[in-house]
Amino acid sequence: MFTPLARSDQRAKGETYLRGLLLDGRRKSMQPMAERLGVDHQGLQQFLTTSTWDTGAVRVRLAQRAVEAIGPVAWAVDDSGFPKDGTSSPGVARQYSGTLGKVANCQIGVSVHAVTDTASCPLDWRLFLPESWDTAKAGPAAVKAAKAKRRKTLKNAPRAGASTGTGVEVDVEAITEAARARRDRCGIPEEEGHRPKWTLAVEMLDELAEHGLRPPVLVADAGYGDNGQFRAALDERDIVYSVQLKGEAVAHTSEAVPAARQWSGTGRCGRPPADAPVYPDEPVSLARHVAAAGREAALTVTWREGSKGALSSQFVFLRVRPAGHRVPRDTEDGILPERWLIAEWPDDEPEPVTYWLSSLPATTPAADLVRYAKIRWRIEHDYRELKTGLGLDHFEGRSWQGWHRHVTLVTAAHLFLTLLRGDPKAAAPA
Repeated sequence: MFTPLARSDQRAKGETYLRGLLLDGRRKSMQPMAERLGVDHQGLQQFLTTSTWDTGAVRVRLAQRAVEAIGPVAWAVDDSGFPKDGTSSPGVARQYSGTLGKVANCQIGVSVHAVTDTASCPLDWRLFLPESWDTAKAGPAAVKAAKAKRRKTLKNAPRAGASTGTGVEVDVEAITEAARARRDRCGIPEEEGHRPKWTLAVEMLDELAEHGLRPPVLVADAGYGDNGQFRAALDERDIVYSVQLKGEAVAHTSEAVPAARQWSGTGRCGRPPADAPVYPDEPVSLARHVAAAGREAALTVTWREGSKGALSSQFVFLRVRPAGHRVPRDTEDGILPERWLIAEWPDDEPEPVTYWLSSLPATTPAADLVRYAKIRWRIEHDYRELKTGLGLDHFEGRSWQGWHRHVTLVTAAHLFLTLLRGDPKAAAPA
């Protein structure tokens, strides 16, 4: 994995850092690791923050090895929070973390993982930068936040007796300069700015594709699946997906067809409408589609063996045409693409508990549809092992490059353990 490191001392430091991650110990930050290893922690710090080696080249080799060894049935996209106490780490801000289940002071890392029912490993990482870390967006974001706070104050003023003030005062220039100073201290490259998490995921998929790596199926939770632009980006790349989303998302039935627009001659400015046909009926929520099908449409499906026996539940399977203003359609006939709607509706629940959309073929068996929908659980297994066993979120450095190198080396340690578990000749403890 360290072949891209040109110097032998760099490769030695890389191996030392890996040993530190793999050894027992609660903290996997540099100083505790150096004490356990009996080495100078400044050497490890220099290797991570100022040494010249290509993180991307190492990650490519890790991804290629992981895909070859695991033989993934799917790739999973997700993000994880890294709690922080201070404000100097790159990308840190008060933001929502699904890992923590609340808004907290943290960093957010987006990752892509190769997964099967029995093994998985990260393939690539990106550090999410909030708008407050983007010099072009920090000022406008602060103005927007101040206006939102003022609206909330005005709403609560009669009850709280608060002074509402007369306007919003934000020093945009000072906020922009503060963002620039933070970026300079962390060494964030000029081209790196705020981008939505789903965009970071697509960038990783494109980068891996450049090296011949493509997902057989992509899975993601509702944080990504609810975004029509994300699903459209996967369609543009011919990437088959099975993504979770909320029941409020809208769709037409599979039998719905668009019709030519009617013009009464009294439209805006007296112009006829565009030529593109439209669906005559309004789309309805996924929850309503499933409710219309009824519980009697549910099938009992077993998708894998768990630690306590076979995992099974009841599911409704429908063919629908997802709608929404950001959902692309065939430009010639205006037809929306047909997709699988999968809803888990257990016998002991009054309504469905989870919804998925899938672009798997219409002939896909129900068991396979559920297996792909449910396989995202492996990424949670990875995050747990990466954090509790290998110190993924223990990095205390404040540099952009250091964070990316740390997560790369943690990924190497995780792949080593994954390969070891899959090796029948590996020595096992007595």
